[in-house]
Amino acid sequence: MNDGNGTVDRNPSGLSRRSFLKVCSLAALAVGLPSWAGQAMAKELLAGKKPSIIWLHFQECTGCTESLLRTSHPDVAELILDLVSLDYHETLFAAAGKQFEEVLHDVMEKNKGAYILVVEGAIPTKLDGNYCRVAGKTAVETLREVSAGAAAVVAIGSCASWGGVASADPNPTGAVGVAEILKGRPVVSLPGCPANPYILLGTVLQFATFGTLPALDAKGRPLSAYARTIHEDCPRRPHFDAGRFAKAFGDEGHRQGYCLYQLGCKGPATHANCSLQSFCEVPNAWPIGIGHPCFGCTEKGIGFHLGLHQTVDVEFPTAPGTYPPITPKVGHISPLATGVAGLLGGALIGAGIMAARKLSGERVPPDDKDKEEKKS
Repeated sequence: MNDGNGTVDRNPSGLSRRSFLKVCSLAALAVGLPSWAGQAMAKELLAGKKPSIIWLHFQECTGCTESLLRTSHPDVAELILDLVSLDYHETLFAAAGKQFEEVLHDVMEKNKGAYILVVEGAIPTKLDGNYCRVAGKTAVETLREVSAGAAAVVAIGSCASWGGVASADPNPTGAVGVAEILKGRPVVSLPGCPANPYILLGTVLQFATFGTLPALDAKGRPLSAYARTIHEDCPRRPHFDAGRFAKAFGDEGHRQGYCLYQLGCKGPATHANCSLQSFCEVPNAWPIGIGHPCFGCTEKGIGFHLGLHQTVDVEFPTAPGTYPPITPKVGHISPLATGVAGLLGGALIGAGIMAARKLSGERVPPDDKDKEEKKS
């Protein structure tokens, strides 16, 4: 925005006002808030009200942190680190040992009851907690101590949300998610391997601006990002409805963009918004976008537990319908309309049966027309 002197109004991060508002708006939308909420977030941040963040690491690969730092769209990485006051982060800090522990407790005391705790990594519970023991404390002890003074707790990534790769069978460390340790306390879980940066940013900024957390599902995930399955919004969904499936990587169907279900795609049972919210605004930067089946990383009991090419039950096997009008017209239904509706219904049922047969790999017998053509 021009300030009248030929210069562009910029926020503290050095970005133009338009770019700044855009990212705040995207963060708001990622947690189901309207665009005006993004403007409110931007206003608070421009006023210097930056939420204090304590970021703990446990059993993980640091992939969620890396995804924030190595985004191809620099605005996201810069804003995430600049819009919040990242007061403690084991990967990013130069300090170590006793000095590092003193920083943690100083931040906890200074911002008691006001900081947001972000946890990355699963929590080990076996062998008396000796896995991940730091400064003489087990991971469970550290988590409980730091969370006690936090205003909100966010579990980022599949490991922190439900155990992730560390909980894969036989789970020797007894790895569990944050909510399993902090039972009875609201924990916002953002599963993903890694989680989408915008969902984290939206969650943190919503709490900092409005003092509220996003609406959550029964597993503590923001409904706006995890209410729908990958399958519902998958760009390959029309091929599923038409019964067109890739049989092997590199075959004709795979090259034509056919459905990947028979190759083990977990999208029909995986709740996430990967197909709608691009990672760091990079189109197709997700498994199905590059031709690989969904792994199911956001779902406990699927990702890191089922075989890579094992199929799952389909939650929504039928094609999406149309929404009825808000005020539908009520009138007489003619016999002709009834007959047409019956024909359409029969066709849809028949198509559903055909798709189901193709889905299961059952041989579909030719219809009468095909038989006559073969005779001639």
